[in-house]
Amino acid sequence: MSLVRRAGPEDAEEILRLRQIMIDSAFAKGEPTDWHAASIITIRGRLADPDGDFAAFVVDHPDRPGVLATMVAGTMEYRIGRAGNPHGAVGYVFSVATDPDQRRKGYARACMGALLDWFRERGAGSVDLNASAEAEPLYASLGFVRKPDPSMRLIL
Repeated sequence: MSLVRRAGPEDAEEILRLRQIMIDSAFAKGEPTDWHAASIITIRGRLADPDGDFAAFVVDHPDRPGVLATMVAGTMEYRIGRAGNPHGAVGYVFSVATDPDQRRKGYARACMGALLDWFRERGAGSVDLNASAEAEPLYASLGFVRKPDPSMRLIL
């Protein structure tokens, strides 16, 4: 029996807690959390839609009922097709986080496997993510490779 399950609306607060752990470790501790209150409504709605373009997979904390040990979240995106992906379906992993006391147990790998299967089932031709140096070996072992990325961003 797999420890991994698809997250539901009842997991929204824990998903935000783990996402904040990821943000704090990747960027800077002490980032504001006031956005959680506005985000919780949106994430509950997205988690409630099993046929939508968003999914999160989780492992429950083995010692703390109601607490998650790990979560991964991603979304399907459409882009105009290209060679190797004529239909333009692209998966994007935007959040992978494990509670610090549950790291190095294979939970993130298991959740990533479930998310990658979800992308395959929906016809994704590729999957993108941003990797920290610490997480890069995990993603490389799953087949991800670094790419030259000329990405830019405009904050609206």
